[in-house]
Amino acid sequence: MDEMLKELARFKDLTSAFTPIDIALVLFLSFVLAMTIGWVYRYTHRGVSYSQSYVHTLVIMGTVVSLIMLIIGSNIARAFALVGALSIIRFRNAVKESRDVGFIFLVMAIGMAVGTRFYLLAVFATAVLSAFMVALYKFNFFAKEVRERILRIQLPVDRSYEQAFEEVFRKHLEEHRIISVETVRAGVLQEVVYSVVMKKGTEPRLLLEGVRACNDNHKVSLILGQQEIDI
Repeated sequence: MDEMLKELARFKDLTSAFTPIDIALVLFLSFVLAMTIGWVYRYTHRGVSYSQSYVHTLVIMGTVVSLIMLIIGSNIARAFALVGALSIIRFRNAVKESRDVGFIFLVMAIGMAVGTRFYLLAVFATAVLSAFMVALYKFNFFAKEVRERILRIQLPVDRSYEQAFEEVFRKHLEEHRIISVETVRAGVLQEVVYSVVMKKGTEPRLLLEGVRACNDNHKVSLILGQQEIDI
């Protein structure tokens, strides 16, 4: 009986490091702040690579990091134990955009601030950094007009792609260069990929019609937003 009482007293000492109110406050505040960052990400996202599961991951990560920091506290042994435990996790999904990495670090920093009970710092940092990101989105800072486009052309393998489209390119393009050449359709056709800059006032439809007239009406595609997607 005495041993059981000692174990209960020891358990009480371990759990008295923080109260249920502390736990609830940390988890709730980290969840709210991570949700705020998730909404900012959703609002400022451009392109076609938006992922709801990624935003959910941001929210979960911010909350879990705050819990981890609460567990660690000022105990170095716990810190090393958690580092060893978390090192076995492997992430297999590639990050599609560079800015996604920034949001990951942001929710981790906010979770660490909440978990170490720097509540005012976490709230203030979330508000200010969210305002920064919205400003970058609204005012479109560092934007640059991308005039280069990707042109994919399929044509018979016995046709010289260097000469077949010379006249069409001269009429509609300012410049062009070959990116790659490969055979498709079991070697029946070849696909040539160009990086092109269209002349001002030239419609993509006119370029595509001109190319189709020279490649026996095989497939032609002009990618206008290659800076927004993975090719």
